[in-house]
Amino acid sequence: MRRVIFSAALLALIISAVFLHYRYRQVAFLAIDGFTQGTTYHIVIKQPLGVLLRGRRLVEKEELDSLLHRFDLSLSGYLPSSVISRINRNDPEVRTDSLFNECFRMARRIWRESGGAFDITVGPLVDAWGFGPEGPLPVDSAVIDSLLQFVGMEKVRLEGNRVEKTDPRVRLDVNAIAQGYSVDVVAEWLKRRGARSCLVEIGGEVRACGSKGPGDPWKVGIDKPIDNNNIPGARLQAVVKLRNKALATSGNYRKFYIRDGVKYGHEIDPHTGYPARNRLLSVTVVADSCILADGYATAFMVMGLERSRDFVLRHNNLEAFFIFSDEQGNYRTLATPGFERMLVER
Repeated sequence: MRRVIFSAALLALIISAVFLHYRYRQVAFLAIDGFTQGTTYHIVIKQPLGVLLRGRRLVEKEELDSLLHRFDLSLSGYLPSSVISRINRNDPEVRTDSLFNECFRMARRIWRESGGAFDITVGPLVDAWGFGPEGPLPVDSAVIDSLLQFVGMEKVRLEGNRVEKTDPRVRLDVNAIAQGYSVDVVAEWLKRRGARSCLVEIGGEVRACGSKGPGDPWKVGIDKPIDNNNIPGARLQAVVKLRNKALATSGNYRKFYIRDGVKYGHEIDPHTGYPARNRLLSVTVVADSCILADGYATAFMVMGLERSRDFVLRHNNLEAFFIFSDEQGNYRTLATPGFERMLVER
């Protein structure tokens, strides 16, 4: 009888252990949404159900918002007290921080590798063409020529925790790369907090860590480059599978204005001082980090289709999806071979 009771108890213990093991291996998705950088963010974290059953969450929204606020205090050009705003005012007391330093180093790398198509010193030109806080301003060739003498990353360098300029009128604008960088900052922070699988999206820029499930990568939409398609995910051109990769899109369908029948997009060519004019409508780049994807997407909008395609094919760490108009004005797409394999058939 004792042997029977012992065997029954042992069997019950085994069944209980198996049940608990199965239960705690199940996952639950924690979603956090909010507002930052003048846009929205959406975070999805795959966390073990056991964490929730113990009344815990890997992160709280207040912690995430605090992290994003610290990011803005470094790199937001709209906060007068931020590091970059003080640098642009030539505040003699300002010192850079680790966030600014990394952003600056990556911006210089993309500037160098893109032949100057990407340049964070275009701030005065961005403002002159009406994409700063003042709105469209009167510009002509004389104004553009006068501003071009303050444009070029060779005119600014980082020395320790100080920015040195060759001319105090040089101003920095990191809007074309900072949003992607903020995605990386959040993703790395989540991983340090124990999130092995997560999807981070800020203003349409995305980084996927791990996978949604066994053999199930995260799926991310690419917006149609239709004028005023301002809500990410509202109207999609394509869907891609992402696992441990980042994605960013740049285009002329959200930030633009029309004057005298001419459309002016926000991607400024640092060489000419004028908004880039080519057949590209949008470029989506996949890279290991979102800061690279974001910066190169902007560079490619300036470089145009042929140069950008050739550039990507020479760099194994990049893939790209181009949406453009052909010579007859027809709507066309082109994906690099690696990007083609990521596309989801719909």
